Amino acid sequence: MQVKHLLLIAILALTAACSSKEVVDENLSEAELYQQAQHDLDNNSYTAATAKLKALESRYPFGRYADQAQLELIYANYKNTEPEAAKSAAERFIRLHPQHPNVDYAYYLKGLTSFDQDVGLLSRFLPLDMTKRDPGAARDSYNEFAQLTSRFPNSRYSPDAKQRMIYLRNLLAAYEIHVADYYLTRQAYVAAANRGRYVVENFQETPSVGDGLAVMVESYQRLHLDELANTSLETLKLNYPNHPSLADGQFKPSVDEADNRSWLSKATLGLIESRPPLPPGETRANQDVQRQFQNAKDAIPNDLKARDENGDLIEEEEQESEGNNDDRSWFSYMTFGVFD
Repeated sequence: MQVKHLLLIAILALTAACSSKEVVDENLSEAELYQQAQHDLDNNSYTAATAKLKALESRYPFGRYADQAQLELIYANYKNTEPEAAKSAAERFIRLHPQHPNVDYAYYLKGLTSFDQDVGLLSRFLPLDMTKRDPGAARDSYNEFAQLTSRFPNSRYSPDAKQRMIYLRNLLAAYEIHVADYYLTRQAYVAAANRGRYVVENFQETPSVGDGLAVMVESYQRLHLDELANTSLETLKLNYPNHPSLADGQFKPSVDEADNRSWLSKATLGLIESRPPLPPGETRANQDVQRQFQNAKDAIPNDLKARDENGDLIEEEEQESEGNNDDRSWFSYMTFGVFD
């Protein structure tokens, strides 16, 4: 049944795309244009209604129906699944009529357009997880609803906008947790800890706060930051004692510690280690730089190495100790050693 629905919608969309544009009679008066646009809106003919509303606005910009036509054009574009046109019309109305009695309706439709922008054709029929999708439209919708509720707290659209803001806030917090989990699997523990802390600090009272604390605990443990890990763990136990990451009071990491051994080491069960494991805070790049420096120093001919008064080579430790014992006078410092 779902496949049939998809095919039917696809055929209707192609038919609508290939159809000719709506032709509006040039002899229609302002009242007739408005009445026909209302008739099209009542019959869900949003493309025809959009054409008539645009004609009404362009032909009678100072008429009695001009403002109302601009508002209904926002609604027609929204219902016709043209989000960019709807938001553009809403922003234009807000800019031209900031003190209009129904300007709160423009704010509401603008936020509603962004709210429904992620709900595409596939998501209506397939069980997609909205928390794993790009949160750009959800963030825009939240900010637009926030403008409505802050500027028009007594608007009849504010209660619905506030409920949608709660949903959007939970969605944005869950998205941050998905990103943090991805960083954990990629061993980017600093980035994961920052994401978890961002959720805890900015999305209080959402279901994802406990997950943010769990991400912080796991990341800090991997980074061997025991004090931060213990503090986060105590906070998690105190506020979310039934969190899935806690088993009998003990923290259970969501991602197993990665095995960075080579394939040869794994095949021989560790009997042959191609490269030793890195100590905490050390990197392969740092080791390579140190090895290159040591190789270059070893390649220096003996004729160019420093010798003592008896002609014997001076060891590296002795050179460092001599370099640290600087007994030059203040006059030598002032003349940069020219008269030494």
